Amino acid sequence: MAVSGNPVRVVVFGGIGSGKSTFAELLGRLGATVIEADRIGHAILRPGGPAADAVARRWPAVVVDGVIDRGALAAVVFADREQLAELEDLTHPLIAAEIRRLAAAAGSDPVVVELPLVGDILGEGWIRVLVEAPRDVRVERAVARGASAEDVAARMDAQPGDEEWHAAADWVVPNVGSLAELAAAAAELWTAIGPS
Repeated sequence: MAVSGNPVRVVVFGGIGSGKSTFAELLGRLGATVIEADRIGHAILRPGGPAADAVARRWPAVVVDGVIDRGALAAVVFADREQLAELEDLTHPLIAAEIRRLAAAAGSDPVVVELPLVGDILGEGWIRVLVEAPRDVRVERAVARGASAEDVAARMDAQPGDEEWHAAADWVVPNVGSLAELAAAAAELWTAIGPS
C-alpha cells in the first residue's frame, strides 16, 4: 500500500473505545513514530495555546480560573452538532498543521497518527486504518477507563456512523479479540505497507 520511495504515513482512526490507541501503540513498537492528535488538541487549548483565546471567547462558561475545562466543553459540544462543528472549525486546522509539522520532522521514518475522527483532515498521502468494534464493546471499554456511560453515548452519537468510518478507510482492523490478535493485525499491516 505504501508508494515506493515515499515515507510511510498512516492514520489510525476510529470511534471512542475502538482500540485505536492500542493499535497505534503496537505500530509504534514495530518502529513507527506515533503522533497522538488528542495530545495536540489538549495543547492548543491550554492557556497561551493557539486556539485557547478563540474557544474561551466562544464558550466563556467553560473557562475556570483562566483555563478551559475540557470536560465542560465536551459536555456542551457533544450535545449539539452545530457547536461541535464550530469547535472543529477552530481546532482541526491547527491540529492538522501540527501533525504535518511533526510528520515532516520525522523525515523518512514511518509515522502513525492516532486520530479520534474520520481520517481526512490530513489530505492525501496517508494510509487510513480504521480500528472498529461493536458499540456495546466500545461502551464497556470506555466506561472501564473511567468515562460515564452517558458521556460515552453522547460522544458516540456525535461521531460518524459505520458507513462513514468505512468509506474513509483503506484498511479495516476488527478489534474484538485478544491483545495478541490485535498485535498480529498490526504486524500484518506493517508487512503490507512495507516500511523500509
